[in-house]
Amino acid sequence: MCIYVDLTFKSEIMKIGLVGYSGCGKSSLFQWLSGVMPDPSAVNSAQSAMATIPEPRIPKLCEIYKPKKITYAAMEIVDVPGLNRDHVGNVTKLGRLREADYLVCVIPAFSGAKVDQEMQSFVEDMILADLEIVTNRLEKLAEQIKKRLQRDDQEKLEIEREALELIRERLESGRPLLAEEMSEEHYHATRSFRFLTEKRRMIFVNTGDDETDFQQYEKFGTEQEPLIAASVGLELELEKMSSEEAQAFCDEMGLKRVGRDKVARFIMDASGQMVFLTAGEKEVRSWLTSKNSTALEAAGRIHSDFIKKFIRCEVMACDDLVRLGSEREVKAAGLNHRETKEYIVKEGDVMYFLIGQ
Repeated sequence: MCIYVDLTFKSEIMKIGLVGYSGCGKSSLFQWLSGVMPDPSAVNSAQSAMATIPEPRIPKLCEIYKPKKITYAAMEIVDVPGLNRDHVGNVTKLGRLREADYLVCVIPAFSGAKVDQEMQSFVEDMILADLEIVTNRLEKLAEQIKKRLQRDDQEKLEIEREALELIRERLESGRPLLAEEMSEEHYHATRSFRFLTEKRRMIFVNTGDDETDFQQYEKFGTEQEPLIAASVGLELELEKMSSEEAQAFCDEMGLKRVGRDKVARFIMDASGQMVFLTAGEKEVRSWLTSKNSTALEAAGRIHSDFIKKFIRCEVMACDDLVRLGSEREVKAAGLNHRETKEYIVKEGDVMYFLIGQ
């Protein structure tokens, strides 16, 4: 039997930061992903909106449950002002991305920009932004350490200074910071700074409207910096048409579409997220959680109270549920399983959480 709770709590949302130089089409990408028009009044500040993640399994679950409500998982997209190529003022603009969980670096192929050169310029700007934070903090630490403090407080400041000096040395050598290269002690002493150079990121190549060979850009992507290319300008124009008109236009002009759904799913996957689902007559819903999340962590995505009151969960694969047509048939086939909080969630799991009072 499924247990349903009034989910008035706003669960933690993945925050995706868009970064790019002026004229790259970054704000158009923001509009395409979120469906929200860029706000002219936010030209000097950040604008954010939610972007839903397409989930093709939801309609199939709806055929089974006939739910009263359908909800798709979403990411928060943050658009900051375009950077200047002379680097002036970029430190302040980049500062608005420190709360982002993941960065999408937008590069305009239509303007003759070189992907590798553009990425190197981004890295330089992020290094300068982080270096300013580190330098300012070290100056304040030097003053604090001179004062007579409690032994524990003094030790904490010394650890922080040691960590920041190592970070400054790395940044001054032109190398970005990598969290996995820091000791646990140093990482915990400096994680509150949300350094830009330690954030994971991907590349989005915004092509010209007549581009048909998107694969030519794939060589610039890596496992650490995955890449996807699409023409945002063309896609926005095609969305004004019916699907039949858009397809006919592309066929006539010899154009190719990438599609918003593919790009949104790509960002979700690249940022280390995956989908699990909950389903019943009240609601069918998709949720985002980090890859390799435990059942307890997935429960926390739904409501913070679920973490404290978690008892167990019942799990079935969505493919099995859709193929067999009902929970009863899945259970009859022995394909459901009860799990503890340590269970590692699989992409596409349909989960039911038993929560204590």
